[in-house]
Amino acid sequence: MPFFKKDVSTVRSVIKHNDMSPRTSEQFEAIRKGKKLLIMDTALELFANEGFHSTSIQDIANKAGISKGLLYNYFESKEALIRVIIARGLEEIMTYFDPDHDGMLTRQEMKYFIEETFRILKENVEFWKLYFGILTQPPVLKLVDKVFQETIESLFGMVEGYFEQLGDENPKASARVFVAQLDGIGIHYVMNPERFPLESVKQKIIELYADE
Repeated sequence: MPFFKKDVSTVRSVIKHNDMSPRTSEQFEAIRKGKKLLIMDTALELFANEGFHSTSIQDIANKAGISKGLLYNYFESKEALIRVIIARGLEEIMTYFDPDHDGMLTRQEMKYFIEETFRILKENVEFWKLYFGILTQPPVLKLVDKVFQETIESLFGMVEGYFEQLGDENPKASARVFVAQLDGIGIHYVMNPERFPLESVKQKIIELYADE
C-alpha cells in the first residue's frame, strides 16, 4: 500500500464524513485506516520539520486534531511511529525496484527505478528530509536500523548483480557509487528543491547507468 504523505485536510474530511454516516464494518475500517494515516502524515511532517526528539506525542495529537489517548490506540509510542513511517516509505520505493521480482535488473528496469526514485523524491520532500536526517542521527537511526539494513542489503545485492551483468570489473564498488550518487542528489534536492535541476540530473543518471 503506498504510504507517502497525502493531503491531510482530505484525510480529515473523509474521516469526518464517515463519522457522521451509519456505521457498517466497512465504514469502521475506513475510519480506522483514515485516522491511522492522519497520525502518520502528521508525525512525518513534524519529525521532518521539527526533529524527532523535539516532537512529542502530544504535539502530534494536537496537530492531528485528536486526543492523545486516541493516538495511543494506534501507536504505542513515537518510536513505533517512526519505524512504521520509514518501513512504509522504503516499502514503496522497493515496489519500483525489480518489478517482475526475478532478482535481476534489466536496463529497462533500472531506468524505471531511476525515474520512479526521482518522481518520489520530488513529490515527497518531507519523507526524504526525514530519511536523510535520520542517517546523521545515530540514536534515531538505531530505532529503524533493522528495516534500513534489510532494504539496503536487498538493493545493493541486485545493483551489484546489474553491474556484473554489464561486465563491470568491480560491481560492488560501482553499486556503492550508484547508491551514493542517488543519496547525494536527494540531500542536495531537499536542501533547496526550487533551485535544484532535478530533471536534467535525472536524465544524466539514466544516461550513465541505464541507456541502451
